[in-house]
Amino acid sequence: QVQLVESGGGLVQAGGSLRLSCAASGGTFSSYVMGWFRQAPGKEREFVAAIGWSGGSIGNADSVKARFFISRDNAKNTVYLQMNSLKPEDTAVYYCAADVDHSTNWPIRARLPRSYDYWGQGTQVTVSS
Repeated sequence: QVQLVESGGGLVQAGGSLRLSCAASGGTFSSYVMGWFRQAPGKEREFVAAIGWSGGSIGNADSVKARFFISRDNAKNTVYLQMNSLKPEDTAVYYCAADVDHSTNWPIRARLPRSYDYWGQGTQVTVSS
């Protein structure tokens, strides 16, 4: 059983930065694809970014291009989401998730919530204008 715990959320002014962390336990973190999603009130869960086991990453070009960056530290079993130039529309609960299938087509799968096997409880990010 894999457990994921997010941290780092909070209240920030527009234009500011936050770094979210997601600590994993109970599995082989280094072999997982890790993803970040977000969900605003009344909206569907939205893909933000994902990173493969070797460090290759993909992001949601439409909403977070050149502002959000995903990274991982396999020695610490942790994935990060660096969020810069935050906007009020980035306000949401941010979730990390783990895909344990180790599939080579993970960049295709990674955008879909159903591809992930484990989810964290989420961390609230609020951006004030």
